[in-house]
Amino acid sequence: MNKLNLTDDILLSVEKPARYIGNEVNMIEKDIANIDIRFALCFPDVYEIGMSHLGLQILYDFLNKREDTYVERVFSPWVDLDKILREKNHPLFALESQDPLKGFDFLGFTLQYEMSYTNILNILDLSHIPLYSKDRSEEDPIICAGGPCAYNPEPLAEFIDFFYIGEGEEALNDLLDQYKAHKNNGGTKAEFLEKLLDIEGVYVPKFYDVSYHEDGTIKAFIPNHQNAKSKIKKRIVIDVNELPFPQKPIVPYIQTVHDRVVLELFRGCIRGCRFCQAGMIYRPLREKNVEDLKNQAKTLIRNTGHDEISLVSLSSNDYSELKDLTYYLIDELDEEGVNISLPSLRIDEFSLDVMSKVQDVRKSSLTFAPEAGTQRLRDVINKGITEEDIIKGSSDAFSGGWNRVKLYFMLGLPTETLEDVEGIATLGQDIVEEYYKMPKEKRTQRLQIIISTSFFVPKPFTPFQWFPQDDYETFMEKQSFLNKKINKKNIKYNSHDAKTSRLEGVIARGDRKVSKVLYEAFKQGCKFDSWSEHFEYSKWEKAFELADVDMNFYTTRARDKDEIFPWDFIDTEVSKDFLYREYTRALESKVTPNCRLGCANCGLKELGGGVCYEG
Repeated sequence: MNKLNLTDDILLSVEKPARYIGNEVNMIEKDIANIDIRFALCFPDVYEIGMSHLGLQILYDFLNKREDTYVERVFSPWVDLDKILREKNHPLFALESQDPLKGFDFLGFTLQYEMSYTNILNILDLSHIPLYSKDRSEEDPIICAGGPCAYNPEPLAEFIDFFYIGEGEEALNDLLDQYKAHKNNGGTKAEFLEKLLDIEGVYVPKFYDVSYHEDGTIKAFIPNHQNAKSKIKKRIVIDVNELPFPQKPIVPYIQTVHDRVVLELFRGCIRGCRFCQAGMIYRPLREKNVEDLKNQAKTLIRNTGHDEISLVSLSSNDYSELKDLTYYLIDELDEEGVNISLPSLRIDEFSLDVMSKVQDVRKSSLTFAPEAGTQRLRDVINKGITEEDIIKGSSDAFSGGWNRVKLYFMLGLPTETLEDVEGIATLGQDIVEEYYKMPKEKRTQRLQIIISTSFFVPKPFTPFQWFPQDDYETFMEKQSFLNKKINKKNIKYNSHDAKTSRLEGVIARGDRKVSKVLYEAFKQGCKFDSWSEHFEYSKWEKAFELADVDMNFYTTRARDKDEIFPWDFIDTEVSKDFLYREYTRALESKVTPNCRLGCANCGLKELGGGVCYEG
């Protein structure tokens, strides 16, 4: 075991010390004396959340294949250790070497959700690294970030030295090659940021200036360096079958959120749900070879000892070889006692057959995500699912022995009326009645229907980026209205907090001015804001007041067609014209077919691969 950074006294005084000691099964160890580049890869949340993230495992494995680079992991210390580190002025450290982060070449954050942003500032502070990019010196690491939230980097632009837009496997090797050569030639980190301007997909905020109109909207976004590109193109791997996969993912000592191995079926999505940012920015769909996946599955189980494998993607049913792969894995892994899970599966005959095989003993709950209560609103959001689909799926599930159904919806979707809200309660009741259509002798268990609602947050690079978000009072009125309409006899209703959704709304479509709010929120003590027990809205209200930023400017304001958005300088290859066409089709409740049924000319065909060229 490597030396530990924390003493036994400290480890024994905190909850779950295994979060901080590293040395897990399959952890990569390297001799630092033979390393040119030290890279700390950070998931800005607690260990159990970060270790469940597939992207972290992929990048950890991919970059550690380089002999000259050592990638180590960092997570947000839980509040108990956070307190101790501050009291003792003890710097935060990486798990593998247990060395303080300040001595690394790079500290890279993955940006998965907006409510983790104060954790990023907290990690910098705990590492004794200045928060603002302009205040850092040659003695500090280069701070970088990527992931889905990096597609609007502006709220963090003052804190991050550079952002990487796209899939890491495509260009990070090139970036590290350039850094190594630059470092060996005696170049400074400040000079390296200039060199990054030559790499497609890299955005260095200090080389861009933003000016604003009197009404607060952006007037111009202009490069201030001759080599800075006016557009930053996302990087994408066209042939995903050429990518290595982590053959030996790390096996934690403690239970994590997803305690299993993960098989990635494909990247991208064909569906075109108009609220979904991932469905737009990860386009086009690119499938992995089924024979490779079969071999990978067996390798993952053999190298980890896990008893569950999860087949993941944005919409698993759209994998063209899903039946072949699933039935093969059921046959191969059944004797080893390995369970197969298929999240994000649409409920149809095949799905129920698969689930009846893998969940034969403990018929767990079935999950539908209609998102909206009426067909009109499901057409507005281009969900591609009908009420008949949901009712038939429920009926088939009840006949197959399930008695527990979960339904997920969003409140506050564009054009939503109280009739749409009431439709959520009606759909739930229709499913209840479907259950009671079965003969009494088949209704052997008590029916459980669970309806959960969240609040809609408009996201960049979606057709709904022009729409206003409901204000807090409207959100709560709709939630209260729905609560009164739901028949509680057979239906349980869970609802989310509207305040965090409002803050997400600000940060998701925020500009550089929002960085002041993040800083003030951090100074007020905000961290772990996605954890309800640590979320304190009053501190955020104070932060907005101190930063002199109006929350409604970013949330409840409708945008003009030609407004310059803070993220417009990033090119995802999905054109803004396509997104606006989808915006107008939403207003007309017109459905757009998925990519396999017809091309909607989103702009991605120029990439020359993926689902655009199937068949």
